[in-house]
Amino acid sequence: MSTPPATAPTATPSWTVGDVTVHRIDEVPLPPATGPWLLPGATPDVVAGQDWLRPHFADDEGTLRIDSHSFAFTIGGLRVLVDTGIGNGKERANPAWHDLDTDYLRGLTAAGFPPDSVDLVILTHLHADHVGWNTQKVGGDWVPTFPHARYLTSRTEREFWAGYDMEEARVQMFRDSVIPVEEAGLLDLVDVPAEGADVVPGLRLLPTPGHTPGHVAVELTSRGRTAVITGDCIHHPVQLAHPTIGACVDIDPQQSETSRRTLLGSLADTDTLVLGTHFAPPTAGHVVLHEGGYRLSPVRTGSY
Repeated sequence: MSTPPATAPTATPSWTVGDVTVHRIDEVPLPPATGPWLLPGATPDVVAGQDWLRPHFADDEGTLRIDSHSFAFTIGGLRVLVDTGIGNGKERANPAWHDLDTDYLRGLTAAGFPPDSVDLVILTHLHADHVGWNTQKVGGDWVPTFPHARYLTSRTEREFWAGYDMEEARVQMFRDSVIPVEEAGLLDLVDVPAEGADVVPGLRLLPTPGHTPGHVAVELTSRGRTAVITGDCIHHPVQLAHPTIGACVDIDPQQSETSRRTLLGSLADTDTLVLGTHFAPPTAGHVVLHEGGYRLSPVRTGSY
């Protein structure tokens, strides 16, 4: 696969956090069947009980809207990409992820981040829909898409999967999207203590285990403003209203709920901008108290 030519930045959905502009790099909306499979507790009745979810995050029938995208920004002199989506041409058991052919790299380049320019790729965790564009096929081989970048994930995350009895579909994902990065010497493992781990000034990894043992959220701070990229600690805004709703693929459902509650409690009624890794447009917002739980107050693109 050839890398698209560099072009001048175009209008990509973005938010300004202090001096940092965070761009949403769209990959693909996920099919309606994703919601009932991924978040079985988010039944149509539960969703219908939260009017604020419509029309952006759910339709009138209670079907959740879920997207796949990444976030790109420059901070501390580093050009950073958080998560790399599903990827093109990957052999996947999930039909919604199998053998995609999207314009993701073109969108990334249009936002001003051609692959050769990316310095750092942060992987919130090692699931197929977060590591896919780690690699692309060139001459029949899977090679790193971002050859000049360091790829970063938590040590706990990588070591967990190294000792896990993986099914063939997950083995395939590691074979095409993780191991080539390791073999190229580009994967860095970071210890993330309870208080978090600084990457560079203004960029911090927050431990949010449960969905996977080494899952992290990403916090960025600039000129007194803060944003948090959720990863899969929160898949969908319905989980703000019902933090007990977990994903069917959570490794530790109780720990996942605890991490979600802790993160939401730290964000509630603050001016921290929340950027959901799977949140449909408008994608970003503030967590506010609502009926004994929380809701997302959307923030459209621009400064906040």
